[in-house]
Amino acid sequence: MKEHPLSKSFLATLVGAFFVLLGCSVVRHHLFQSGGYDLGIFDQAVYLISRGEVPFSTIRGIHILGDHAAFILYPLSLLYRIVPSVYWLFGIQALALTLGALAVYHLALQAEIDSDRARTIAAAYLLYPAIFNANLFDFHPEVLAVPLFLAAILCVRSGKLWEFLLCLSGILGCKAVLSLNVVALGAWLLLFESRRVEKRWQRRCQVAGWLAIAAGSAWFGMATFWIIPHFSGSEPAAVSHYSYLGNSVPEIIQNLVLKPTLVLGKVFSLDTLFYGFLLVIPVAWGLSWRHWDPWIPALPTLGLNILSSNPAYRDLVHQYALPVVPFLFLAVIENAKAVPFWFCPVKSRKAALAWSLLAFLALAKYPFFGSIYLQSLDTWQATREALAHITTQGGVLTTHEISPHLTHRRVIYFTDESRFKGSPPQQWDPFDYVLLNSRHPGWRSSPEFSQTLLAALQKETSFQLLYHRDGVYLFSRIRQEPPNPP
Repeated sequence: MKEHPLSKSFLATLVGAFFVLLGCSVVRHHLFQSGGYDLGIFDQAVYLISRGEVPFSTIRGIHILGDHAAFILYPLSLLYRIVPSVYWLFGIQALALTLGALAVYHLALQAEIDSDRARTIAAAYLLYPAIFNANLFDFHPEVLAVPLFLAAILCVRSGKLWEFLLCLSGILGCKAVLSLNVVALGAWLLLFESRRVEKRWQRRCQVAGWLAIAAGSAWFGMATFWIIPHFSGSEPAAVSHYSYLGNSVPEIIQNLVLKPTLVLGKVFSLDTLFYGFLLVIPVAWGLSWRHWDPWIPALPTLGLNILSSNPAYRDLVHQYALPVVPFLFLAVIENAKAVPFWFCPVKSRKAALAWSLLAFLALAKYPFFGSIYLQSLDTWQATREALAHITTQGGVLTTHEISPHLTHRRVIYFTDESRFKGSPPQQWDPFDYVLLNSRHPGWRSSPEFSQTLLAALQKETSFQLLYHRDGVYLFSRIRQEPPNPP
């Protein structure tokens, strides 16, 4: 592969993309539109790790390793030792997604695609709606796996086995279920990629394939049957989204084999067809049925998303589609290597970008900044003032949307009506502060539940009203004054 120094315009595009992604997530957070699920969960865990404490998420009610065995949070906590701030998570996520475009560009150059078309494919990656939308949806460790998958393939094609293993370690540390993608990646390397790489790297590609299969299989078994149950006391949380197939991972696997009709009804449905349409339409100009094998590492994610009973798994709003993205663009690169852009002639790169831009305008959730993200603007100032009155790291009960602003503490709960069964907490002892927004009670709450909490707090002799404005109420625990010395 010839060296192609980054042009100033492409470098400016990458820098601009990073700041757009970072800026959007920060603005959303400041508008009180991020949430305890999932930003608060990870921010609290990383903060506690950085302080040498047990990363027990009071929002989830489990040790953070019992969630998705995401041990990558431990090295991330080193940043919190510098300055404990949720903005590290926003910055890392935006940087990871931006670096994915750089990896796509280098993969295209490695495939001997000219630099202009390589930049076009990288720009299409940045315009892919799921990239923008997942960045908006709080923070998730699996986002970091997107550039790592692409970097892993770059390493294989360059014969860099140790660097490949380092990428695999990072991927496996992002989320346990990605181990299935690692296994599928290994199979793809053995069956397809080893035939395409340079002859001098074929042996290393085969070794990389076997290592990926071994590492992915081992980590899936270890995380699923030991780490997650040990730290959570139950099956992986995602099992609940496949309850029609069984109540445990072994039972689900068994029914996938013995009861195929349960699966076929999901696979061959209009819902699945529409999901596939959403995935491919932004880059339809660059895909072809002739170059389908790069999709193989994405099959576990596609299967899990299609079979899930949760419709959020089959949209481009949440993070669940992200493990598909690296291999989707790998398929675009393979097609571009063989033929000019399918929909657009090679001389019409602008048409390809126009197509991707139209898809972004249609499917990206930037309109939220002018609609649902402004719904609680009438209480924004009051909420900021109330937060300024919380001066200790005592336990807090607040709304889902306010909670990620207060997660640097051991105890943080949000007003989940189902968790409290529609009644005030039986014990207020864990809390030093209760911050409520009666106008906007938040996710999993209601105006009625908010009023129930307010009424209970007004009768609670151990709490006093510390702040009230525009429907925002802050109660604080009454501190006993120490007796005067004799």
